[in-house]
Amino acid sequence: MRILHTSDWHVGKVLKGRARLDEHIRVLAQVVEIARAERPDLVVIAGDLYDTAAPSPDSTRVVTRALSALRQTGARVVAIGGNHDNGPALDALRPWADAAGIELRGSVRDKPDDLIIRGETATGERWQLAALPFLSQRYAVRAVEMYELTAAEATQTYADHVARLIARLAEGFAEPGVINLLTAHLTVVGASAGGGEREAHTVMGYAVPATVFPPNAHYVALGHLHRAQRVIGPCPVRYSGSPLAVDFGEEENVCSVAIVDVSTDKAARVRDVPVTSARTLRTVRGSLEQLATVNLPDAWLRVYVRETPRVGLREDVQELLPQALEVRIDPDMVPDKAGERMAQRAGRSPRELFGDYLDSRGNAEEGVRELFDELYDEVSTQQ
Repeated sequence: MRILHTSDWHVGKVLKGRARLDEHIRVLAQVVEIARAERPDLVVIAGDLYDTAAPSPDSTRVVTRALSALRQTGARVVAIGGNHDNGPALDALRPWADAAGIELRGSVRDKPDDLIIRGETATGERWQLAALPFLSQRYAVRAVEMYELTAAEATQTYADHVARLIARLAEGFAEPGVINLLTAHLTVVGASAGGGEREAHTVMGYAVPATVFPPNAHYVALGHLHRAQRVIGPCPVRYSGSPLAVDFGEEENVCSVAIVDVSTDKAARVRDVPVTSARTLRTVRGSLEQLATVNLPDAWLRVYVRETPRVGLREDVQELLPQALEVRIDPDMVPDKAGERMAQRAGRSPRELFGDYLDSRGNAEEGVRELFDELYDEVSTQQ
């Protein structure tokens, strides 16, 4: 069978105040075109369909239309909730999804069989997919208890609970002649972050070893980390990565979806198909004169400007580069006088300390010190 594996769409993402809905529409349209060309039997979206737990109506419209368009290619479509998604809200859409032939699993319910999805390809290959949505640390304990598994004490680690849940879901993988698949939204120890993930849900407390995956799984489709990569484990394990760079920390990532060919008697073969419809993200550095020569009209920019800090500098940069979403002073332009200031701070007046601060920032604007004096005198006379 053939699988199209994607994840981390983050529809509704706002980058430094700039909405990216038009980019998401183009990106997901390209993913649908890839599905039409590759003709997968199954499409797996491994979590984070949305960027926020309260998506806008426009974001909901984009996601539901994309899911419907993928289903119309003839593939079965399975999507799970990620840490950015509202799992119960996704589950509330299941009547619509069921009617459309789409499998939505937003959260872990009290029946483990609800997370097992079965199917058969047009050529008669039988498959089963264990679909595990994102679990918070607190809910992982409750989920284990719901399934009446042993050793569910709260002192155990998040990885212990996830391992027990996956083992319970994979109990049916012993059936011969069936392609065993698993999808989950989590962090695996040793995998590389893409650069724009929510740090609270990728730190080591949320990381699980690859040994949690069953060795008789033919393919594990992961979401959560935004960089496409293979993970060494007891079976084929892979992150598809995000189909667009979510933040500037991801500007070096190659955005793609994974096409997986797998059968019961052959190792999974994976191809990454690039997704190029979104604007690229780029970081540039230089003086105003140097920035005037930058020619990246199709990229969103993060700019480190090599000029002395002053009022209006940001506006000057954005006049040169209207696509600059973030403007910062290059750290090399800020003198490091912290140690000197600390040594001289004792016994100095507020006016002198403020003057030291302005000097450390290279601020020579006229009137700033005088304005501080006026404000300080006004506050002092009120006390």
